[in-house]
Amino acid sequence: MPCGKVYLVGAGPGDPGLLTIKGLKCISRADVIVYDRLVHPAILTHARPDAELIYVGKASSAHTMSQDEINCLLVEKAREGKNVVRLKGGDPFVFGRGGEEAEALAEQGIQFEVVPGVTSATAVPAYAGIPVTHRDFCSTLGIVTGHEAADGEKSEIRNPSRLTDGIPPAAGKSETSESRIRWDKIATGVDTLIFLMGVGNLPNIVAELVKNGRDASTPIALIRWGTRPEQETLVGTLADIVEKVRSAGFKPPAVAVVGEVVNLREKLRWFDSPQANPLFGKKVLVTRSREQASALSELLREYGAEPIEFPVIKISPPESFAELDVALGCIEKYDWLLFTSANGVQAVMDRLRKLGRDVRWLKGPKIGAIGPKTAEAVQCLGMKVDFVPSKFVSEAIADELPESPSGKRILILRAKEAREALPEKLRERGAQVDVVAAYRTEIDPDSYRDDADRIKELLASGGIDIITFTSPSTVKGFVNLVGEGGLAARAGKVTVACIGPITAQAAEEYGLKPDVVAEEHTIKGLIEVLAADSPGDSS
Repeated sequence: MPCGKVYLVGAGPGDPGLLTIKGLKCISRADVIVYDRLVHPAILTHARPDAELIYVGKASSAHTMSQDEINCLLVEKAREGKNVVRLKGGDPFVFGRGGEEAEALAEQGIQFEVVPGVTSATAVPAYAGIPVTHRDFCSTLGIVTGHEAADGEKSEIRNPSRLTDGIPPAAGKSETSESRIRWDKIATGVDTLIFLMGVGNLPNIVAELVKNGRDASTPIALIRWGTRPEQETLVGTLADIVEKVRSAGFKPPAVAVVGEVVNLREKLRWFDSPQANPLFGKKVLVTRSREQASALSELLREYGAEPIEFPVIKISPPESFAELDVALGCIEKYDWLLFTSANGVQAVMDRLRKLGRDVRWLKGPKIGAIGPKTAEAVQCLGMKVDFVPSKFVSEAIADELPESPSGKRILILRAKEAREALPEKLRERGAQVDVVAAYRTEIDPDSYRDDADRIKELLASGGIDIITFTSPSTVKGFVNLVGEGGLAARAGKVTVACIGPITAQAAEEYGLKPDVVAEEHTIKGLIEVLAADSPGDSS
């Protein structure tokens, strides 16, 4: 069997938007993904459904696998003929031990490719408003590992080639080495110093810098979970930062920046600014279907929030296409074709394709759409939207239809479970209305049970700040999956946000009192009202 290939891919420092295009392509094609602790979960959603995901994360106090074992794993999977992505936080060749893994692969004749990533050494300070270089403050930059012993004691250096399964160690490599950090050179010889993963060793780092001539008044910033909505920044000086860390209970992982550029933070702060990102630090539960969750999640990230996707419903075909096929077969007899969601538009187009037809088949009736996203879905097909109501609820169609419904034949293509308010009101006004299910929204407890347990734990531990509901079906699905325990956990602690009054009414019926209801019944309207209601964490 021919060997596969290993891609050493940098995932960036945390923000999934910082993943490179080439990295994304590698992930989407991989048979196996071996990933680290600092890789954002959203990045893994780009993997193929059948890809094997192997977690080998390392924390300062616990390692899932040793480096030797990881090296062996990469070799083993490649020898199985699989294409392997070794997914590492930041850049694999900047204190990511990617060089050691590349050596091990090269020694075993395994093809590999390095896909650099955005390094936390520069990106994390940038997200804290700290440029690592600046013409007025800094001409030199140093990046230093924070793991090596700062007091000159011997520190363990794992041999990257000491593998098992008969793979020999490389010649000339020792098991231990004296610290290679030249404190006497870097303390005063480099303007800006970046220490990666150095919180646990901070007292020694500070002591060595001061002992070797760095002024104790030099500014220092520690940035925890940089580039992510959980980002925390602690600023001090070499004289007081250790005590500040102790008092604040500041934990790793964090990047430390030493130098005068730290003083620019207050002026250049942007990512964790409540003015720029009013939802910064908020953890928001997204209950939309998997097909629709990404749009809401991306918008939440733009406002500084951390989306937690929990798709409580799924979009499925109708139990039978017979009724839909009949309606589409006689589409020209209708005066109006009404779509109540973008899902309905997509479902109809999918069915037309199955029938060997295309959008031209929908000629004849005028088209109405509830809301801009539904209208956009229609327009993307090259069709004209004749009517969008001013309020994005079904009842507004009956009230605002450009012509009297009396005597008109109207076809409504929608979810099977939708409310009857729209067809009833149109009939009251004299219309002949046919309602046909183009799709179903379903709750599948077995598919989401593990996620439900995780969400219950997050609710109980304060790990969710806001729950968003974008339809009555998402309310029903959430209650069905999370149950009474989850509802009790959120009482008075979590903001319940609804996209509009109909969804808010459904929430109330299930015992969830809405705290926020969007006036504009769109996901953007929902986010904007949340931003106005929750002005972010200013710490």
